[in-house]
This record gives sequence, structure tokens and C-alpha cells, in this order.
Amino acid sequence: MASGVRFEGVWKKFRRGEVHDSLRDLIPAVARRFVRPGTRPPLSEQEFWAVRDVSFEVGPGHALGIMGPNGAGKSTILKLLTKILRPDRGLREVHGRMGMLIEIAAGFHPDLTGRENVFLQGAIMGMKRVEIARKFDEIVAFSEIDDFIDTPVKRYSSGMNARLGFAIAAHVDPDVLIIDEVLAVGDFRFQDKAFSKIHSMCTSGIPVVLVTHQLDRIATLCTEAMLLDQGQVRLHGTPSDCIQQYTMGPATAPTDSTDCALTIDVLRFEAADIVRSGDRLAFQLSGRSRSDFDSDATDLHVSVRSATTGMVLFSTGALPCGVELPRDRAFDVSFDFQANLVPGLYHVETAVWDHALQRIVRSGPAKSFTVQAGDSPFGGSIQLNAAMSVMPRSNGTASQKSDSTIMTPSGILINS
Repeated sequence: MASGVRFEGVWKKFRRGEVHDSLRDLIPAVARRFVRPGTRPPLSEQEFWAVRDVSFEVGPGHALGIMGPNGAGKSTILKLLTKILRPDRGLREVHGRMGMLIEIAAGFHPDLTGRENVFLQGAIMGMKRVEIARKFDEIVAFSEIDDFIDTPVKRYSSGMNARLGFAIAAHVDPDVLIIDEVLAVGDFRFQDKAFSKIHSMCTSGIPVVLVTHQLDRIATLCTEAMLLDQGQVRLHGTPSDCIQQYTMGPATAPTDSTDCALTIDVLRFEAADIVRSGDRLAFQLSGRSRSDFDSDATDLHVSVRSATTGMVLFSTGALPCGVELPRDRAFDVSFDFQANLVPGLYHVETAVWDHALQRIVRSGPAKSFTVQAGDSPFGGSIQLNAAMSVMPRSNGTASQKSDSTIMTPSGILINS
């Protein structure tokens, strides 16, 4: 049977407060378990559903991202998948050797050295000793703690623990990969390294289930997504659709706050909703205007907002862009901008702007997009596409710029 994950009609409940401490409490609780086939399990007064009738399948070449607020049931689903918990009703199956990037340093023994814990943790994850020994040098090199590998882990910093735990888990070579909130391990440089490793595992063709609050990672890594709310599936679809509904609410018709002669109906990207930093993102707007539309009074408004901070990073309109919207007819507008942004998740929002009131009077559609790292790494919050040139000095004086210096939008190449 091919490797994969199957979740079918799964329910899981928990109990608030104390457990049964007497036979009088236990007998009714056990009796309530025997319900007619086809009915949902009952709840006692102190019980609640953590997962309610959840179904999904993940096969080879597919990656499912699970998102939702705290308490939505994400971690419970992972514990059901990894057989830490058993469902009260429904079927859950995982076919193939499972690799789990979950609580990556939880199995470490504090009095054992890093070397000893590599073998211990590897055995817990199902690796044979000969396999661990074969990969040992690779694991240590990835963790970057070579000088401390024979030191007891109780003397490790939390970052060292996380790096070693991740390095072990990332070298299991699983048939199915389960990931839970481990994309922020270590410092910034190691996070990039860890993400690159996970990306290569996700694109290797194995089934992947990923739970994280880093929505841009879901957009980048996953082929599909599922949005949970109070244990139920609120939406199962593309990562873009699920992210948009989670961060911005369900798509609705434009909201009227006043009578308006201009309406924006549709916003659609012309290509993918993932763009590399520094590249251009193009989309199209469709709208309509009435006969009393006055471009000097109202205008099409477009803004880009950070999904992380909520800050509006850029805004413009038809008038600043030198575009005149038609009167008393439907129209399409093509729009594009250079995504000079740090990698992350962003929103494009549209609206109608009133020049006299200096505020939005009618909201329009909005969509999310993801920015990935481009060819030119940079620090800060904005990609300025800096250029640099070198002028070799001769005998302590500046000379003319060398003909062998080739300028690029992000730096230079010097041909010797």
C-alpha cells in the first residue's frame, strides 16, 4: 500500500475538571459509550469536543497545512495521527514509516551527552543503530554543535537543544512527514537552514502534514490547506483561500457605508499568488461606475498590508497613477507593483476613496499573497535593490571605475 495519511469522520473529546473518582461516577460514563451505530458519541456535562467529524487524505506528492486559532484542534489532530491519542469515533491511518518534527528535544536525557542522545532519540524515532551511526556525522554537522557533542545536554542552551533535536528528526528519511511548529528553531540563520531542509523533504514526494502559525510557510510548502475552528473544518481548499479566510474572514460583497457611484467587484491575480522579493506582482480589478461618478470626488484605492503587523505598507489610487476611470460603465484595471518586501504574508486590499472626506467609503475585495526570498538577500523591512560599484585605487589615489566591474540591481560582479 502506498504511503499516506487517512482521516475519516474522526471525533475526539476531553473532560474538563477531575476524572472519575468513584464507581458511582464511572458506571454511567461507561454506559454512555455504547451508542447506536451512526450516531455521534454523547457528551457528559464536563466533556467537550476537541475534534468534530474531521476528514482528510494526504497522499504522495501532497502536503496539507493545518491552520487555525489556539484551541482549534490542530495539536489534537497531530496527536491522533502519531497515535499518542485514540479517537472516540472515526478512522485514522498512517501508512509507512513516520517522521515527526514534534517537540524535537522532548526525548533528550539531560545526563547523557549529545552523542548518546543522538542514538537514543534516533532509536525512539524508529532508526536502527547502524543507520544512526551512518548518519551521525551528517546530523552533528547540521546541528553545528560539533565542539559540544560529548557534553551532557543539561549544559546545552535551549537553542543548542533545539538544533540537535531538529537535526536528528530531519535525518529520519520517513515515508510520511508530520511537522508541528518547529519552523522557528534556533537563530535566524539556522531557521533558514531548517526551512530549506524541510522544503527539500516536502518536495521529495512524500505525504506531509504541517501545523504552524507561520502562514507564509504553509503558502510556500503546502499543496492544500485546512482551516479549523473549534474542532471543526471551516474550510478545506487551497492555501491561499484558507489563509485569506483565516486572516481576513470569508470573502463577501463590498461593504457599503454610504451611497457610492463607484464599485469594485473582483480582484484576481494574473499569475500565482507567490512572488519572489523584488519581482513584480500583477493583478486585475473589475468594477463599475454610475452616470454620476466623478473621478475628482471618488477614486479607486489599492493598498498592501502586512499580515503579521497589520500595518499598511503602501497605498495608491487611479488618480496618483495617472489613470482615468470611465463613467457609467463596467471596466477592468490592470495593476502591478514591485514586491520590494521581506519574505512573509501580505494582503492586497481595494476600496473606494472619498477625496473630500479623506477616508474609505466603500470596501472592495481583498486577497493574500506570499513573498519568498529573492536572489539578493537583504536586511531590514524593505528591498531597495541597492547597487554598488568598486573603484580600485592605484598608488593611494582613486582611479576610474574598472571596466571589469559589472553592476547588477542588487550588487556587483568583478571579473579579474
